[in-house]
Amino acid sequence: MTRIIAAFLAAVLSMPFTGAVAAADGKVMVPLPDLQGISDEDAEKLIAALAQVNVIASNCPDYHITDGEWTLLVGTGDMLAKGLGMDPETYDQKYYGQAFRMLEDPGACDRIGPRARPIIDDLIKMGGGTEPLR
Repeated sequence: MTRIIAAFLAAVLSMPFTGAVAAADGKVMVPLPDLQGISDEDAEKLIAALAQVNVIASNCPDYHITDGEWTLLVGTGDMLAKGLGMDPETYDQKYYGQAFRMLEDPGACDRIGPRARPIIDDLIKMGGGTEPLR
């Protein structure tokens, strides 16, 4: 599964949340990607990948990401969940529950961690950003 997320993102033109901005605990605000046109199926696959990368990057020191990168990942996942009409509890249980269970696998960091950079880069290419907005 080398660049499956890139394939999903490449097939996507943009979602009705263009110009959206995400904030990380009030610290950092970044622009979110334009994902208009993503299918529900691809949105759910992307949300799962974003949750996995977020959990690994937050818990595996070798795959640390910046606050801006974290906000881009989380904000994009939140935006997609909202677009699917998913409430926060369902979103957390369905995607983050699974992602946190991955930490029980000693190889999860090295298996999932390398996916962070390509996903972040793809989200940036689609209009997202990691630099704080002022």
